[in-house]
Amino acid sequence: MSIYRNAVWFVKGLQEYTKSGYEAAAKHFSPADLDVNLSDRCFMVTGANSGIGKATAQEIAKRGGTVHMVCRNKERAETAKGEIVAQSKNENVHVHIVDMSSARQVWEFAQSFSQNNKLHVLINNAGCMVNQRELTEEGLEKNFATNTLGTYILTTALIPTLKKVEDPRVITVSSGGMLTQKLNVDDLQFEKGTFDGTMAYAQNKRQQVILTERWASQHKEIHFSSMHPGWADTPAVQSSMPSFHAKMQSKLRTEAMGADTVVWLAASPAAVKLPSGQFFQDRKPVATHLPLASSRSSPQEEEKLLTALEEFAQKFKP
Repeated sequence: MSIYRNAVWFVKGLQEYTKSGYEAAAKHFSPADLDVNLSDRCFMVTGANSGIGKATAQEIAKRGGTVHMVCRNKERAETAKGEIVAQSKNENVHVHIVDMSSARQVWEFAQSFSQNNKLHVLINNAGCMVNQRELTEEGLEKNFATNTLGTYILTTALIPTLKKVEDPRVITVSSGGMLTQKLNVDDLQFEKGTFDGTMAYAQNKRQQVILTERWASQHKEIHFSSMHPGWADTPAVQSSMPSFHAKMQSKLRTEAMGADTVVWLAASPAAVKLPSGQFFQDRKPVATHLPLASSRSSPQEEEKLLTALEEFAQKFKP
């Protein structure tokens, strides 16, 4: 990982990714953008039982949208659903139990869901940062399986369903941490060298941005976007990055601040007036590379990523 990239990224983060960065950006937001009635639209939010996913589901439910919460833990999901229904007064909130690190489970869920439901907006929010190298039951490195392959399978499996509706959208919650990474297609499962969970997570987030760009070019009928929520005080940050959380806690955004751009991309008419495939921060498209960072990948490398993901996806397809 480039020392230059890390240093530039951290300085940028202190200015832009913190609570004060959000407050400065929010002065330019149009309140009318989210003055919308979503009662005729269906949204799927992965990782919806806490953090940014739950805050997103809550804001959509408040505006009348039907919400499909995709969660791994049934008890936590049902608790979160109860809170969302109570606060939004919207009963159209549904829980689906899926482990996003299991390629086969993701396939089975997507196929079953497509047969019985319509979908207007997919929000790929579920993610993990596992700090020790760990394999899933399918033999895949857990960060890669959850953040990249799970997102790839769910999205590609639901694209035909999304194409059946008006104004379909896909939003993937990436991270500004991806700016520290150049795509590495030769070690997708982090088998070489010393394992670093933070680096693995950032690499996965770079992969998500590239997938978003590729999907946008392939599927013009759907509006795709990826986004950075900023540095938010979520349970995931507390558990995966305890020292960062301890040092930065007073500067971190709330979960609602982190979710704001997700909700805007999912619900606002203004969002789809912008080109598909872009990376957003605080409701604005931003660069996907730091200046002079040498983090760009070639079209061949990106094609190699898509080929590898498709091979994995087909291997686990029921």
